[in-house]
Amino acid sequence: MKILHTSDWHLGKHLQNFPRHPEQQDVLQEICEIADREQVHAVIIAGDLFDTFNPPIESTELFYKTLKRLANNGKRAVIAIAGNHDSPDRIEAPDPLARECGILFAGYPNSVIAPFKLESGLEVTQSEAGFMELKIPDTNERLRILMTPYANEFRLKTYLGQEDSEEELRTVLQHKWAETAQKYCDNQGINILLSHLLVMKKGDELPEEPEDEKPILHVGGAQAIYSENIPDEIQFTALGHLHRKQTVDIQRNSNILYSGSPLSYSFSEANQKKFVLLADIEPGKKASIREIELKKGKHLLRKRSESIDEAVEWLKDNPDSLVELTMSTDTYLTSDERKQLNAAHDGLVSLIPDVKNRGDRNDSNSNSIDLNKSMEALFIDYFKQAKGQEPNENLLNLFKEVLSEEEAQ
Repeated sequence: MKILHTSDWHLGKHLQNFPRHPEQQDVLQEICEIADREQVHAVIIAGDLFDTFNPPIESTELFYKTLKRLANNGKRAVIAIAGNHDSPDRIEAPDPLARECGILFAGYPNSVIAPFKLESGLEVTQSEAGFMELKIPDTNERLRILMTPYANEFRLKTYLGQEDSEEELRTVLQHKWAETAQKYCDNQGINILLSHLLVMKKGDELPEEPEDEKPILHVGGAQAIYSENIPDEIQFTALGHLHRKQTVDIQRNSNILYSGSPLSYSFSEANQKKFVLLADIEPGKKASIREIELKKGKHLLRKRSESIDEAVEWLKDNPDSLVELTMSTDTYLTSDERKQLNAAHDGLVSLIPDVKNRGDRNDSNSNSIDLNKSMEALFIDYFKQAKGQEPNENLLNLFKEVLSEEEAQ
């Protein structure tokens, strides 16, 4: 059985004042073409379908048209779950009509998708909260999916009936997943886990969450889940939230993967390649995973330049991109120089002046600011300079939440 894994579409997202909708149209068209070319049996979308709880109408239309095409008149299953940017109720609202097209939504960790059967042969044969088994047309295999859409820690425990439990969330999830897997996931079918959570190998450093994103690891959010918490019956774990394609635990299980976003959505993702993942799975066997690089969408580029002429030449050499340009100069940029740079490239998103010799600086010994750093890193530097210590984790996460809300507006 061939399963196409994608996530973090973030439909409706802007990069500052630059809309990404035309690029999203192109890359979703590319994903549809990949699904057809590879003759996949199911497509799974691991959350953050939209960028905000109330996406623009054009983004909503693009989303449903894309899913309808992917579903191929109910011959291909399409399963989408909510991420931390999505409204669970909005995601589930069209479910009765979507089911008739072979499109299945789960907004909550305890969502139940009732059994049904289409004329195409697609069928949900059994289900319970957070689980369903499907019969896919043109294959004799059963697809079993453990589904855990995003929810914060309190809500996750509540949905799992463990709101009063003092156990760590990862332990509660491990017990729930193990119980479900033991009940349904034998080696006579295909067994996968689909989730939008932060998953890591125990003992590793926490993975860096996407810049300008709503972080999962914040006050009231959900703690990181360990790869060892995933049941052994699971052949493939398809994750969403992190925007760079990556394997969580190569040593223990190389099939716990983030597909990453189909487009680069912040300059922290500059020069990243983007992918969808094709999992070819047989019952009782290890999944075979193939990366398929996505070609559509503009590249995000960061450039540092010492002169206007150099910058203009580079901008003209990289026309089909979105650019963050840092100008390292001896004096402030003039209005004419800014106009010259903006005229050289219609995708100049951010122009950052880095003035070496500021005549009005009162403290010649003050530390210079590295404008290549992320907003989070600059905040940490500022806090250390102002307070003499680094901000604690709660304050840093609060700053990241404010930053993500500003970006969403």
